[in-house]
Amino acid sequence: MSTPPFRADVVGSFLRPAELAAARRRFAAGDIDAEALRIAEDTAITELVAREADAGLALATDGEFRRAWWHFDFFGFLDGVEIVELDHGIQFQGVQTKPHGIEVTGKIGFSDTHPFLDHFRSLKDVLERTTGAVPKFSIPAPTVLDFRLEPDHIAASAYDGRDDIVDDLVEAYRRALAAFYDAGARYLQFDDTAWAYLCSAVELEKARERGIRTDGIAERYAGILNRILEGKPDDLVVTTHVCRGNFRSTWISSGGYEPVAEQLLGNTRYDGYFLEYDSERAGGFEPLRFLPEGDKTVVLGLITSKTGDLEDVDAVKQRIDEASAFAPLDQLALSPQCGFASTEEGNLLTEEEQWAKVREVVDIAADVWR
Repeated sequence: MSTPPFRADVVGSFLRPAELAAARRRFAAGDIDAEALRIAEDTAITELVAREADAGLALATDGEFRRAWWHFDFFGFLDGVEIVELDHGIQFQGVQTKPHGIEVTGKIGFSDTHPFLDHFRSLKDVLERTTGAVPKFSIPAPTVLDFRLEPDHIAASAYDGRDDIVDDLVEAYRRALAAFYDAGARYLQFDDTAWAYLCSAVELEKARERGIRTDGIAERYAGILNRILEGKPDDLVVTTHVCRGNFRSTWISSGGYEPVAEQLLGNTRYDGYFLEYDSERAGGFEPLRFLPEGDKTVVLGLITSKTGDLEDVDAVKQRIDEASAFAPLDQLALSPQCGFASTEEGNLLTEEEQWAKVREVVDIAADVWR
């Protein structure tokens, strides 16, 4: 495909190079200033986009090199939202993240001073000077903010409970889409763990403990997303990545897509869906039958980003063939199942193993979609 999502695509994040990781530690310690950190980030991103081009990708991301988290960095710069310390992190299999959470302290909004706009402009400028690849930029989905809110973390002075934030959240994301579009973005991705958690009885119970009404929640989330996406420009491609958890090569959610597939694939206005299919935890391909015929694309996450071992090429091709029994091959594509570093700590593989994975995606896609 000559337009995104591409037959060979990536979710977005890459392992932080040692030099960049060191610069971030020095900045946190107060040993270098913000300008020195920006220069280190600029250098690393310029090198990254060259590696992406060398691997054969038609797109390029900034690897999320300017972020510590895939979601909190974005949320923390929304108007009326703060990232706060909790007494617990997010529990993965055998490990917890740093104890951070979301707190709504005022009216939610998106300002043109949000730093992610400059992060996108910087990526676009680098690509215009170098490889000419399509810039892809990811932000967390609004459903993640709703799903991750802890009890009593909405200021009563601003909102009368969880349902009351929806209109402002929708408007904030509409403004964000317009601002990124005006900055030149034509390929955006909403990263979303909420849909995967709706497939898990365990995570649904945790959600109820946080005060979320889970009956009809898929319909509610589809409605929120559609209100945001309904007015987007026709030439702005917005996809979503449905993530089952990705921290230090561990995971959170298990369960096939069947409970949400009709709403997610059939009733949301996304242009494409990056679905994780690298393990049995994702279930079978039968839910793909809800993908409408037309221009929507499902990007199959069949190459794991959690380990450095390369997949068997013939086995991956066989799985693509199996998926095509439920959705047209022309509406399918291939990617790693997630990013390689959803947080700055990164997954447990080497940079060379990471790039071997990306090249494998490109090579398999070239064979399957000649």
